[in-house]
Amino acid sequence: MDEQPPQRAVLTELAAVLDNLGPALDPVGSEGLLRSITATAREIFGAAACSLALLSPDQSELVFTTASGEGADSVLNLRIPSNQGIAGYVVMSEQPIVVSDLRQDPRFATDVADSTGYVPQAILAVPVSSPRRLLGVIEVLDRDTTRPAADQDMRLLSVFADQAGLAIENSRAFSELGRATLRAVADAAPGTSLADALAEAEAEADDVDERLLALAGLFAELKQAGEREHELALSIVSQVLRYTRGRARRRT
Repeated sequence: MDEQPPQRAVLTELAAVLDNLGPALDPVGSEGLLRSITATAREIFGAAACSLALLSPDQSELVFTTASGEGADSVLNLRIPSNQGIAGYVVMSEQPIVVSDLRQDPRFATDVADSTGYVPQAILAVPVSSPRRLLGVIEVLDRDTTRPAADQDMRLLSVFADQAGLAIENSRAFSELGRATLRAVADAAPGTSLADALAEAEAEADDVDERLLALAGLFAELKQAGEREHELALSIVSQVLRYTRGRARRRT
């Protein structure tokens, strides 16, 4: 086997490291926002606690990554099978749920609640997802019972779930794109341009959104263009983002 040039060997090794670490680190970029979402939801609902659990890469587990309120310290990093408890039911069914008396619901994982030191009486839970995939579940525990009907609060919690899904997916998209770009460069033949390397990676992509690779390739090619083309591209991208932000505001 031919020996790799030192630079390519380093890139190959770095890409492999990022592939291994990426799934564990991808929510980090949005961690502060997710903490704010759960804390704000708990306050608005007058709830004892609010938590966010995300699916593991193989979707076999739910990992509680963010929590606010009662039992928060104990629930952080807690892992449960993705088909267990109320959270598991929401993930499996991809439907929101309201339970006013958890002790009477056979789906409630009493042993898990006992292990955190806080056993709620009621729960409101909504799936967290993006257009690409199901991500996890957000739960509000023991909300203020003087609030309006639960179906109204379910719609409100869905707004928080949408914001959480957007934050998580954006963070993961950039993480995936970074790893895929490094792999493309590491695997490219000597003398291949970044744009061509990304185009080849796009054709073979199976673990990253190929549209992101296509976009990265276009930007790599655009780098070779002139200043007027740069200004035109910036204007077009800015217009698209303004439209996207406006549409998101109208939905909420």
